[in-house]
Amino acid sequence: MEFLIWIVVTVATIIPMVKLLPHFGIKPAWAAVCVIPVGVLILLWVMAMKLQELERR
Repeated sequence: MEFLIWIVVTVATIIPMVKLLPHFGIKPAWAAVCVIPVGVLILLWVMAMKLQELERR
């Protein structure tokens, strides 16, 4: 049962990441990193840094 919940949460995280990552200049394939819980945090940090960089322009 826990595995099923993990799968649902992972898929629910990967789908928005696939749509958001290209806006930050990151290939959508990197959304696969969301399989690892720490991977989501890493992607969020990278996206935040890219956003900060875009705001400076």
